[in-house]
Parts: sequence; structure tokens; C-alpha cells
Amino acid sequence: MLGKRPVIAASMALSMVYAIWLVWWGQGPGDPDRALILGVAPGGLVLAAMIGRLAQRRFFDDQIIDGAPFLPGSPAEIDQRVLGNTTEQMLLALCLWPFAGWVLGWGLVPVLGVSFAVARLLFWIGYHLSPPLRGLGFAASFYPTLIAALWALAASL
Repeated sequence: MLGKRPVIAASMALSMVYAIWLVWWGQGPGDPDRALILGVAPGGLVLAAMIGRLAQRRFFDDQIIDGAPFLPGSPAEIDQRVLGNTTEQMLLALCLWPFAGWVLGWGLVPVLGVSFAVARLLFWIGYHLSPPLRGLGFAASFYPTLIAALWALAASL
């Protein structure tokens, strides 16, 4: 059986290749307003699902219904960690995707948005199955944002 680091490293490598392909493939023209709306909405829907799931967990659990902290390692605590990381990555995307779209073409932003949403769902599911499996979803949502920003920066120089 593979250890944690090889699984995470393989996820990172695969995600880096995916990110380069996605940014290369996704470049193209588009309307900035439409692109930003279509780019951000998928991630917003995933955030809404995560918030809703945490609210559902609280509602049906007498120990946490009043806002008590989640037990370490519990499914609710994992969901809270996933939500926190997704919020961080969504903020990063909101800071960098407009620049990437402006330089590389607005068609890229909706592609990044859909990919982000799918990768965040993989992160969420992977975290519940086995924490090392979250690496694929994490890297597949982080690397495209990073690669798009670096690609746009290089193209704008």
C-alpha cells in the first residue's frame, strides 16, 4: 500500500499537468461580464452546498445545535475544514481570474469556474474517504488558478 506522501505527490503532479492543459485549452474570447458570472457561480453553488450541509449537521445533532465546536475528526469538523479551504481558494480565484481573463481571453474564466467546482467536490469527497485523497481535489482547484495567473503575467510582460 502506498504511503500518504506518494499519493499526495501523484495527485499534485497529475493536477499540474491538468492545470497546464486546462489553461491552454480554455483560452478564448468571451464577454467579460458573462464570463465572470459564469466563472464564479459554480464555486458559489458548491460553497452553498457546503454551508447547507454544515447547517443540516447542526440541526440534527443535539450536541452541536447551539453552536458548540465540532468534535475533532468528526464528519462535521471535516466539512468545516473543507468549507474554510474552499472559501480561501474562492477568494484567491476572485482575485486572479479577472486578470487571467483580461489577458488570456474571457472564455477561460467559465472553464476555470466549472473545473474549480468539480475539483472542490472531489476535495470534499476525498477528505471524507481518506485525508490523503483530498490532495487531488485541492491541487486540481488550486493549480489552475495559479497557472492561469502566472501564464497571464508572463503573457502581459
